[in-house]
Amino acid sequence: MAGEKEEIAARIRVLREIEEISGETLAKELGFDPQEYAQWEDGKAEFPIGSLVEIANRFNVDLTELISGKPSRLKTFCVTRAGCAPEVRRRPAYAYWDLALNFHRKKGEPFLVEASPDTEEKPLALNTHPGQEFNYVLEGRLFISVGGHEMELGPGDSIYYDSGEPHGMKALGGRRTRFLAIVL
Repeated sequence: MAGEKEEIAARIRVLREIEEISGETLAKELGFDPQEYAQWEDGKAEFPIGSLVEIANRFNVDLTELISGKPSRLKTFCVTRAGCAPEVRRRPAYAYWDLALNFHRKKGEPFLVEASPDTEEKPLALNTHPGQEFNYVLEGRLFISVGGHEMELGPGDSIYYDSGEPHGMKALGGRRTRFLAIVL
Protein backbone atom coordinates (compact mmCIF):
# COMPACT_ATOMS: atom_id res chain seq x y z
CA MET A 1 0.00 0.00 0.00
CA ALA A 2 3.07 2.26 -0.05
CA GLY A 3 2.33 5.30 -2.14
CA GLU A 4 -1.44 4.77 -2.13
CA LYS A 5 -2.22 7.87 -0.07
CA GLU A 6 0.02 9.95 -2.35
CA GLU A 7 -1.77 8.58 -5.45
CA ILE A 8 -5.19 9.39 -3.98
CA ALA A 9 -3.97 12.87 -3.03
CA ALA A 10 -2.66 13.41 -6.57
CA ARG A 11 -6.01 12.41 -8.10
CA ILE A 12 -7.83 14.83 -5.79
CA ARG A 13 -5.36 17.61 -6.56
CA VAL A 14 -5.99 17.13 -10.31
CA LEU A 15 -9.77 17.28 -9.78
CA ARG A 16 -9.33 20.48 -7.80
CA GLU A 17 -7.07 22.03 -10.40
CA ILE A 18 -9.48 21.20 -13.22
CA GLU A 19 -12.14 23.23 -11.38
CA GLU A 20 -9.57 25.89 -10.48
CA ILE A 21 -10.22 25.87 -6.73
CA SER A 22 -7.67 25.91 -3.95
CA GLY A 23 -7.27 23.23 -1.33
CA GLU A 24 -8.34 25.70 1.32
CA THR A 25 -11.50 26.58 -0.63
CA LEU A 26 -12.38 22.90 -1.07
CA ALA A 27 -11.74 22.20 2.63
CA LYS A 28 -13.99 25.05 3.72
CA GLU A 29 -16.70 24.09 1.23
CA LEU A 30 -16.81 20.53 2.56
CA GLY A 31 -16.49 21.49 6.23
CA PHE A 32 -12.96 20.12 6.71
CA ASP A 33 -10.28 21.82 8.76
CA PRO A 34 -8.05 23.49 6.11
CA GLN A 35 -4.81 22.58 7.90
CA GLU A 36 -5.86 18.95 8.27
CA TYR A 37 -6.94 18.88 4.62
CA ALA A 38 -3.52 20.23 3.56
CA GLN A 39 -1.85 17.33 5.39
CA TRP A 40 -4.10 14.85 3.57
CA GLU A 41 -3.42 16.34 0.16
CA ASP A 42 0.33 16.59 0.87
CA GLY A 43 0.32 12.85 1.62
CA LYS A 44 1.39 13.43 5.24
CA ALA A 45 -1.82 11.94 6.65
CA GLU A 46 -4.50 9.53 5.42
CA PHE A 47 -7.80 10.84 4.11
CA PRO A 48 -10.59 9.45 6.35
CA ILE A 49 -12.94 7.28 4.30
CA GLY A 50 -15.91 9.57 5.00
CA SER A 51 -13.95 12.54 3.69
CA LEU A 52 -13.11 10.62 0.52
CA VAL A 53 -16.83 9.93 0.04
CA GLU A 54 -17.56 13.66 0.33
CA ILE A 55 -14.76 14.60 -2.07
CA ALA A 56 -15.93 12.00 -4.61
CA ASN A 57 -19.49 13.37 -4.37
CA ARG A 58 -18.26 16.96 -4.68
CA PHE A 59 -16.43 16.21 -7.92
CA ASN A 60 -19.11 13.82 -9.18
CA VAL A 61 -16.75 10.84 -9.42
CA ASP A 62 -17.15 7.37 -7.96
CA LEU A 63 -15.25 6.59 -4.77
CA THR A 64 -13.90 3.53 -6.58
CA GLU A 65 -12.20 5.70 -9.17
CA LEU A 66 -10.92 8.18 -6.59
CA ILE A 67 -9.30 5.41 -4.52
CA SER A 68 -8.14 2.99 -7.22
CA GLY A 69 -7.83 5.15 -10.30
CA LYS A 70 -10.06 2.67 -12.14
CA PRO A 71 -13.68 3.31 -13.13
CA SER A 72 -16.65 1.43 -11.70
CA ARG A 73 -18.81 -0.20 -14.33
CA LEU A 74 -21.69 -2.14 -12.78
CA LYS A 75 -25.07 -0.39 -12.99
CA THR A 76 -27.73 -3.01 -12.24
CA PHE A 77 -26.21 -4.92 -9.30
CA CYS A 78 -22.91 -5.80 -7.69
CA VAL A 79 -22.27 -9.11 -5.93
CA THR A 80 -19.37 -9.36 -3.51
CA ARG A 81 -18.61 -12.97 -2.61
CA ALA A 82 -17.58 -13.96 0.91
CA GLY A 83 -13.89 -13.28 1.43
CA CYS A 84 -13.53 -11.51 -1.92
CA ALA A 85 -14.18 -7.87 -1.04
CA PRO A 86 -11.21 -5.66 -1.87
CA GLU A 87 -9.47 -4.21 1.17
CA VAL A 88 -9.21 -0.45 1.45
CA ARG A 89 -6.56 0.42 4.06
CA ARG A 90 -7.25 3.86 5.47
CA ARG A 91 -6.14 3.91 9.09
CA PRO A 92 -3.77 1.72 11.11
CA ALA A 93 -5.51 -0.83 13.33
CA TYR A 94 -8.64 -0.73 11.15
CA ALA A 95 -9.30 -2.65 7.96
CA TYR A 96 -12.08 -1.74 5.54
CA TRP A 97 -13.45 -4.02 2.83
CA ASP A 98 -15.49 -2.31 0.12
CA LEU A 99 -18.69 -4.32 -0.33
CA ALA A 100 -19.81 -2.61 -3.55
CA LEU A 101 -16.57 -1.49 -5.17
CA ASN A 102 -17.62 -1.72 -8.81
CA PHE A 103 -21.17 -0.38 -8.57
CA HIS A 104 -21.46 2.84 -10.54
CA ARG A 105 -22.89 5.95 -8.82
CA LYS A 106 -23.63 4.47 -5.40
CA LYS A 107 -25.82 6.52 -3.07
CA GLY A 108 -23.99 5.05 -0.05
CA GLU A 109 -20.65 3.36 0.58
CA PRO A 110 -20.99 -0.02 2.35
CA PHE A 111 -17.93 -1.41 4.14
CA LEU A 112 -17.09 -4.36 6.35
CA VAL A 113 -14.83 -2.87 9.03
CA GLU A 114 -12.56 -4.67 11.46
CA ALA A 115 -11.12 -2.95 14.51
CA SER A 116 -8.12 -4.86 15.83
CA PRO A 117 -7.96 -5.75 19.53
CA ASP A 118 -5.12 -3.31 20.15
CA THR A 119 -7.40 -0.34 19.48
CA GLU A 120 -8.74 -0.84 23.02
CA GLU A 121 -5.42 0.30 24.49
CA LYS A 122 -5.07 3.40 22.30
CA PRO A 123 -6.66 6.83 22.80
CA LEU A 124 -9.92 7.20 20.92
CA ALA A 125 -9.29 9.03 17.64
CA LEU A 126 -12.26 11.17 16.65
CA ASN A 127 -13.03 12.33 13.14
CA THR A 128 -15.81 14.13 11.34
CA HIS A 129 -17.10 14.19 7.79
CA PRO A 130 -20.27 15.53 6.24
CA GLY A 131 -23.17 13.14 5.87
CA GLN A 132 -24.54 10.30 7.90
CA GLU A 133 -23.33 6.84 8.87
CA PHE A 134 -24.86 3.54 9.91
CA ASN A 135 -22.91 0.89 11.86
CA TYR A 136 -24.14 -2.64 12.62
CA VAL A 137 -22.01 -4.85 14.90
CA LEU A 138 -21.46 -8.40 13.63
CA GLU A 139 -19.01 -9.72 16.23
CA GLY A 140 -17.15 -8.47 19.28
CA ARG A 141 -17.87 -5.40 21.37
CA LEU A 142 -17.54 -1.89 20.03
CA PHE A 143 -16.98 1.26 22.06
CA ILE A 144 -18.31 4.25 20.13
CA SER A 145 -18.39 7.95 20.84
CA VAL A 146 -20.64 10.26 18.81
CA GLY A 147 -20.94 13.94 19.65
CA GLY A 148 -19.67 13.33 23.18
CA HIS A 149 -22.10 10.45 23.84
CA GLU A 150 -20.31 7.20 24.66
CA MET A 151 -21.76 3.71 24.46
CA GLU A 152 -20.92 0.05 23.98
CA LEU A 153 -22.48 -2.00 21.21
CA GLY A 154 -22.52 -5.77 20.83
CA PRO A 155 -23.52 -8.20 18.09
CA GLY A 156 -26.86 -7.20 16.57
CA ASP A 157 -26.67 -3.64 17.91
CA SER A 158 -26.65 -0.74 15.48
CA ILE A 159 -26.30 3.01 15.45
CA TYR A 160 -27.22 5.64 12.85
CA TYR A 161 -25.69 9.07 13.31
CA ASP A 162 -24.75 12.45 11.90
CA SER A 163 -21.11 11.93 10.90
CA GLY A 164 -20.53 15.67 11.09
CA GLU A 165 -20.40 15.10 14.85
CA PRO A 166 -17.00 14.03 16.23
CA HIS A 167 -17.06 10.24 16.28
CA GLY A 168 -14.74 7.33 16.83
CA MET A 169 -14.79 3.70 17.81
CA LYS A 170 -12.58 0.92 19.09
CA ALA A 171 -12.73 -2.77 19.88
CA LEU A 172 -13.32 -3.91 23.46
CA GLY A 173 -12.58 -7.06 25.43
CA GLY A 174 -9.21 -7.83 23.81
CA ARG A 175 -10.89 -9.21 20.67
CA ARG A 176 -11.37 -7.90 17.18
CA THR A 177 -14.68 -6.28 16.40
CA ARG A 178 -16.30 -6.56 12.99
CA PHE A 179 -19.13 -4.31 11.88
CA LEU A 180 -20.89 -3.09 8.79
CA ALA A 181 -20.50 0.63 8.12
CA ILE A 182 -22.55 2.45 5.52
CA VAL A 183 -21.40 5.98 4.81
CA LEU A 184 -24.08 8.19 3.26
